[in-house]
Amino acid sequence: MTEAQKEQLVSLARELVGKPYQYGAKPEDAPNVFDCSSFTQYLFKRVGIELPRSSILQAADPKGEMIVPMPDLSNLEPGDLLFMTGVAGHYDDELFDSVRHYIGHVTLYLGNGSIIQAKKSYGEVCEGTLSEFIKDPHYRIELVRRF
Repeated sequence: MTEAQKEQLVSLARELVGKPYQYGAKPEDAPNVFDCSSFTQYLFKRVGIELPRSSILQAADPKGEMIVPMPDLSNLEPGDLLFMTGVAGHYDDELFDSVRHYIGHVTLYLGNGSIIQAKKSYGEVCEGTLSEFIKDPHYRIELVRRF
C-alpha cells in the first residue's frame, strides 16, 4: 500500500466514526452500518484493495503480508489490519497451513497507538488506543496483515 493510500484509508476511517454497528452487515449496507469486517472491507475497497467479506478470510488473504511472529506493537504501521480472538469467531486449519488462528475480530491500526473499529459492544465505529483495547481478556491479537 502506498503512503497516499494509507493516508486516505486513515482519513476515510475517521470520517465514519459514529456509524452504527450491525452484526452481519452486508457490503451494500455501507456506509450506513458496519460490522468489523465489512468496515475494513469497505475502507480497503475505497483505496483500491479488494478484501474478502469475513474477518477470517481477510486474515488469510494472500494479498497482504502476514506478520508472524507478532511484531513489537511499536512496529505497527498505519493501515495494518489486526486480527484478534473475540467473543465469537472461527478457525480453519486449511487457511493457515494447519495453524489454528481463532479469528473473531478485525481492527485497523491508524498509527501512533490508535485503532479504529466497528465493535458490537460499542454499537458503532469508534476510535481508541490499542493499549486500552488489548487489556480486554476477550481480545488477543492472533496475527497482523500488511497490504
